[in-house]
Amino acid sequence: MTLSNAMVRSKAIETLLKKLEYSFVDISLLEEALTHRSYSSRNNERLEFLGDGILNFVIAHELFKSYPDVQEGDLSRLRANLVNKDSLAEIAGHLKLGDVILLGSGELKSGGFRRPSILADAVESIFGAVYCDSGFEPCRELIIRLYASRLSSSMDLQSLKDPKTQLQELLQSRHFSLPDYQVTNIKGQAHAQVFHVKCSIEKMNIAVTGEGKSRRKAEQIAASKAILKVKDSFGNISK
Repeated sequence: MTLSNAMVRSKAIETLLKKLEYSFVDISLLEEALTHRSYSSRNNERLEFLGDGILNFVIAHELFKSYPDVQEGDLSRLRANLVNKDSLAEIAGHLKLGDVILLGSGELKSGGFRRPSILADAVESIFGAVYCDSGFEPCRELIIRLYASRLSSSMDLQSLKDPKTQLQELLQSRHFSLPDYQVTNIKGQAHAQVFHVKCSIEKMNIAVTGEGKSRRKAEQIAASKAILKVKDSFGNISK
């Protein structure tokens, strides 16, 4: 790293600390949290492991308090939606972590500083670093600050359910039999297969197809298409 690059990164670190609203006692913990495995053997993987566990607990506790009448399955879906890679990558974008993550030359060339998985891991690593630096409460407060808008916004529980679950519940609400999923074709080499699946609802004369890189993904896509046809059919029945 050249002197000029080091100065730019130093300023970016200062900006990051202001956004975090946290001052490290041991700044080396932050440096470790921002070091990808492609850059050094001393990297953020262990801190990411720790931060992931803390994040899941803190978010689970907040949801438990905020949704006293919601059952475990829906709470799990809410938590998964909040702590997934996309949500963490959005937080990383707000913190501009792409400007400060240390990456090996290969990752730099391939745009690793924009890769959601790398950014998401760095956020969790920072949570782990804050915990190691000051304990649980400051870490919890940081998580709550960064998740404030997400935790305060109302969430549509139905939209968080996967398409197969939505389709099943939709059919059961009208006492229809469950859909049948059949793999109709598998194309491609073992490492790059594409699955073709047909979703059939016999009594409604509905048959749709979906394709994806896994059987599960193909089934979900087919279910999404089936939901539209089922809703359209139910609408016609009620007219």
